[in-house]
Amino acid sequence: MTDRRPGTVRPVLAMVESNTTGTGRAFATAARARGLRPVLLSARPERYPWVAEDGVDVARVDTTDPAAVASGARSAAEGGPLCGFVTSSEYFVAVTARAAARLGLPGADPAAVERCRDKRRQRLALQAAGVPVPAFAAAGSVAGAVAAARVIGFPVVVKPVDGTGSRGVRLCGDAAEVLTHTGALLSQGVDERGRPTLPAVMVEEYVSGPEVSVETFGTDVIGVTAKHLGPAPWFVECGHDFPADPLGPVGCVGAVAVAGLTALGLGFGPAHTEIRLGRRGPVVIEVNPRLAGGRIPVLVRLATGLDLVGAAVDAALGETRPLPHTGPGHASIRFLVAHVAGRVRRTAGVAAAAAVPGVVDVAITARTGQRVGGTGSFLDRVGHVISAALTAGAARSAAETGLALLELDADPNVTAELRPVPTGVA
Repeated sequence: MTDRRPGTVRPVLAMVESNTTGTGRAFATAARARGLRPVLLSARPERYPWVAEDGVDVARVDTTDPAAVASGARSAAEGGPLCGFVTSSEYFVAVTARAAARLGLPGADPAAVERCRDKRRQRLALQAAGVPVPAFAAAGSVAGAVAAARVIGFPVVVKPVDGTGSRGVRLCGDAAEVLTHTGALLSQGVDERGRPTLPAVMVEEYVSGPEVSVETFGTDVIGVTAKHLGPAPWFVECGHDFPADPLGPVGCVGAVAVAGLTALGLGFGPAHTEIRLGRRGPVVIEVNPRLAGGRIPVLVRLATGLDLVGAAVDAALGETRPLPHTGPGHASIRFLVAHVAGRVRRTAGVAAAAAVPGVVDVAITARTGQRVGGTGSFLDRVGHVISAALTAGAARSAAETGLALLELDADPNVTAELRPVPTGVA
């Protein structure tokens, strides 16, 4: 099944890889709603079950190479117009920007995107522009990471310089933990997509305090999302509320996020800036030149009526449209997280959670026999409850009540293997 109609040539929107959850699928839906034919460019399209389910056309190309992506997109258009490039995976934002630029199509500045993807360069650019960031140092060896941590002061956060989705991000309380975790990161060599990683880690000051993210489009602030994190030493995002409580220091983070975008040379389409509210005020943890993961775009749509996925497609087409808000409303998500590694024996509670007033979507993605947990990243999320309400308290309460009804029974005697699984924001 395809979405092509006999006798017509529909303009093509090239989708460079994807995540496997809602956002990638939503890009294809938004393209079709605009009369376009979405074509997925992928080295391994079989990793995305929704592509076959939705009858999306596929072109198998080397998506690490901008020239191959550009050429593959032109071939996929089959003589018809190729109107734009999008991606819902952070790993491919740079190659997507390069491919668009090669063909003279709208897109983010490739140099700015590449600057963001290397957290060393990103931090240096933010620091040079006076944007508040944690104390940090990059290290290419275990000894260098330990030395940097001693200078910064424990505890520190150690993470890959080019990671995403909280993979490999760990709070280290002493030199021994820094040594062990850095050694593990530097020995991996490839990311979950099988691509070579940059041979360095970031060692950062740990900024204690609430965490939020600022969702922007261009340089317009769409709103602020409150984040809920799981237990240390990991930084797994277990829930989000949109919009965040406007009281207190949240009100000033939008300006900090926009300053970060300006410093990095961004300003095209969506961005997702993570900020900690520490003792010194808002501190930028990182800027991501893409839509937020964790189904935050769904929360934005439920709370305000604003379709960020559709807006991203419009931007890729070179179309500028107003971004109206039909709120105010509130939406929340809570994730079912497998904090301990194991093999799933049983799941239950979806129907009960769906019956909670205010709950609009429930799912458990883990299946019986599947190995889950133990990664300390977004991969440990195996289900969710999404709610919407007129007040923040009602939205939070509905999501939390629904989550409490979900059941995940896993055998902890089975060690979960860390494997490349293409889910979430990646």
